Amino acid sequence: MPTAEIAPHISRDSHAVAWISGTTVKVVEIVADWLAHGSSPEEMHFQFPHLSLAQIHSALAYYYDHQTELEADIARRLEQVESLRAGTPGQPARRDLLARLARR
Repeated sequence: MPTAEIAPHISRDSHAVAWISGTTVKVVEIVADWLAHGSSPEEMHFQFPHLSLAQIHSALAYYYDHQTELEADIARRLEQVESLRAGTPGQPARRDLLARLARR
């Protein structure tokens, strides 16, 4: 959990992970959503109503100050997802969905 406030609305825990202060939301989660969807802060507030606009803007400002670090973290997370996905190709739900799509 966050331990040290490093910027307005942003804290880092003992593992150097940036969080939105007073929440269980990581800055990288807000940034990944923003990069994936290109939403405005106001649109993001609709998706994350428990966060204030100030918190969302602070997360984006933190991103610009730590862009290389956060983009590397996002890339690492995507690689982990792909690795897990590749390691479980026989998931029945996935296999069934792909077969249904092929029949259309």
